[in-house]
Amino acid sequence: MGQAEQVREVAAAALDGTGVVVEDVAVHPAGKRRLVRVGVARDVSLLAADDLTSPVEPLSLDEVAEASRAVGAAMDEAEPMGNAPYTLEVSSLGVDHPLTTPAQFRRNVGRLLRLRVAQDADDVADGAQTEARLLEAGPDGIRLADAPDDLLPYDRVSAARVQVEFTRPGGKDD
Repeated sequence: MGQAEQVREVAAAALDGTGVVVEDVAVHPAGKRRLVRVGVARDVSLLAADDLTSPVEPLSLDEVAEASRAVGAAMDEAEPMGNAPYTLEVSSLGVDHPLTTPAQFRRNVGRLLRLRVAQDADDVADGAQTEARLLEAGPDGIRLADAPDDLLPYDRVSAARVQVEFTRPGGKDD
C-alpha cells in the first residue's frame, strides 16, 4: 500500500462520525519533505436515501479547521509517512475540482455545471459540451434543468465541473 492510501485510511478513520469525509489525497515530493494534501467534503451519506434534490451546504472554515486538527493528530499518532518530514494541508475541494462520483454530484445539486455528455456510454470521448443546472443526483445518474424528465446516467458524463456564479438563483444573494 502506497503512502497516499495509508494517509487516506488514517484521515478517514480520524474523520469517522464527524460529518466530513476524505475526497482526495495526494502526496508530492517538496525538496527533502513531502507535501500531503487531503481534500475533504461534507458527508452526503447522512442524507435520507430518497433525498436527491436538497441543497448541501459547503463545509465552513471552522469545520475544515477541525478536520485539519483531527487528521493532523491522527497522522502524528499513526505515522503513515514513517520518519520522513512532511507538511500537511487539509482543505475542502475547490469548484475547479472535477465531479466524478455520485457523492460529488449530490453535493452540488442546484449549481450550474459544465458537462461533456455522450449520446451513449460507448461514445464518451466524443461527447457534446453543455451547461445546465443540476436538479437531482442519485445513485444511477443526474437530472439537469434543460431535460428534467430525463435521467442522465453517470457513464455518459465524461467531464463535469461546477461553474462559478456570483448570484445564484435561490442563493444567499437573493
